Amino acid sequence: MIKKSVAGAALFCILALSLSPAEGRAEERKISLTEAITTALGENHEIRAFGHALSAQREEVGISRSLLLPRISFEERFMRTNNPVYAFMGKLNQERFQASDFALSSLNDPKAITDFQTSLSFEQPLYERKAYIGLEISKKELKAKEEEFSRKKEEISFRVIRTWLMVHTAKEYVNAAEKGLEDAKEHLRIAELRADSGLGLYSDTLRASTALTGAEQRLVSSRKELDVSQRALGLLLGMESSVDITGDLPDLPLRDMEAYTTESVSRADLKAGEIRSRNAKNSVKMAEAGYFPSLGIGGSYQLNDNSTPFGSEGTSWQVTAFLRWNLFDGTRREHERSKAKFQVAEAEAELSGMKNSVSFRVYEAYQRVQEAKKNAELARKSLQTSEEGQRLVRVRYENALSPIVDLLDAQLTLDSSRAGLVARENDYRLSVVNLEYESGSLLRNMGTENK
Repeated sequence: MIKKSVAGAALFCILALSLSPAEGRAEERKISLTEAITTALGENHEIRAFGHALSAQREEVGISRSLLLPRISFEERFMRTNNPVYAFMGKLNQERFQASDFALSSLNDPKAITDFQTSLSFEQPLYERKAYIGLEISKKELKAKEEEFSRKKEEISFRVIRTWLMVHTAKEYVNAAEKGLEDAKEHLRIAELRADSGLGLYSDTLRASTALTGAEQRLVSSRKELDVSQRALGLLLGMESSVDITGDLPDLPLRDMEAYTTESVSRADLKAGEIRSRNAKNSVKMAEAGYFPSLGIGGSYQLNDNSTPFGSEGTSWQVTAFLRWNLFDGTRREHERSKAKFQVAEAEAELSGMKNSVSFRVYEAYQRVQEAKKNAELARKSLQTSEEGQRLVRVRYENALSPIVDLLDAQLTLDSSRAGLVARENDYRLSVVNLEYESGSLLRNMGTENK
């Protein structure tokens, strides 16, 4: 009676596990690796945010250019005063000045007057050294930002491939767990047959039942990992739902170390660093521009009226040319120039360190590929020996030549080898992808560079 209840409980758990998760995954969208990368490059939130930052930097170029263009302004001003100078000037502007206004009483103690002044003025810089240098700085920063955007695309693509492979690994873990569950069910069946026929011990049935429960738990955990990895893939693609995978696995050929080292010199983030290093020298020029004068022209057209806004009792115009030269500013320019020179040295040191770091990371990634390749080969051999070992122990147990403990141990080894092979093969694929990413050639070799 106890044996039947144990088997019945195990069967119920198996049926419950096999129904609910499959229903939840039935309506998930399936996507190939290339489609996943393309979708992420258009919909990923980090990509979209960086795209907005890049657009903001383009506007910064426009802001810098605007300092070289004419500035035109319109103004309407109201004044009421009995100040002698302003009253005298107001009447002149309104073209209402009369001979009686030269009287000393009118000059010294004028009556209050009202003036509506309408003016349209402009100013055009002819030589503004800071503005020219500032425009050059903003243009180069835009180029550096564009290179960073390219690197961000590579980063997101790498994360998509990694997560896509995680989904594949999780699915294979589920398959391995399901095979392990099938084997555990078979072991329980054999143990029950032996116990019923008097050839085996009831304790073997209990041990087989415990092993079956462990296999069920591993299946639950592997399905949970699959659900989480599918949800993570959907998140990278800018979706709020889980995404399943379909299609071929990434199969990038392994090349010589020299090829990756050569390509890494042109990595997008290195280009951005080089541009910023050169741009830092422009900051020195910007600081030194404070020693130069500014030249420009300007002019205005003015209307004045005694009683009406925008009125035109009097009209006038003027054209001006100006030179502005800051002769002393409390040594601010000297400190700004020194600061800029230190920033140049900082940028050059950072660039040198970045180059060394990239070279090391490419070397490290290549060594990891070699390690992952060897581990994958060992994992295949391990699975072959585990399968054969489990088969032999199972035959011995069926013929009462080995205890069930040996069979359960052999089964655990087989389950571990199945999962290990999946992990090692995907580790190798991911290590090659990582090597392409570290060398800056991932998008090009994946065929998604222009996406």
